Amino acid sequence: MKFTRTICLLASIAMAGPAVAADPFYIGSWTLTTAVVAPWADPHRKPDDAERTRLMGKTVVLKAREISGPRPFACAKLQYKVTDYGPEMLFQGAFDEMQRADKKVDPKALAVSLGFTAAHIRTLETGCEIDVHFVDDTTAEIGLNDYVYTLKKR
Repeated sequence: MKFTRTICLLASIAMAGPAVAADPFYIGSWTLTTAVVAPWADPHRKPDDAERTRLMGKTVVLKAREISGPRPFACAKLQYKVTDYGPEMLFQGAFDEMQRADKKVDPKALAVSLGFTAAHIRTLETGCEIDVHFVDDTTAEIGLNDYVYTLKKR
């Protein structure tokens, strides 16, 4: 009798495991809500506004095996990896590059100007062209062609 109860208990735990496991925080639909000119953009050259206009209000869906949405966000060959970055590594190291070119540039101040207040910023490396930097669980930012786009989770 004890053996049967033990088997039933183990079987119920095994079946409950997948049901209890939640999707990672980043899985879901995200809307592109705003875009600002990136700190690394050349101040003497206005970035292309056509792409920004085309992307505003669009939805990007982060799924377990793909990202769907408008170009260039869609990706079918993902290799997700969540990493904690320091401010200097945001936007594929753009703030670090800026500081190397001008020692007065402060990566932390640049990060704060974009809403990042933590010393370590959760970043989703996708294995595609774009990394997603999280301000919090419902707000993320992506750097693309001299703009920083804000995404809000729906």
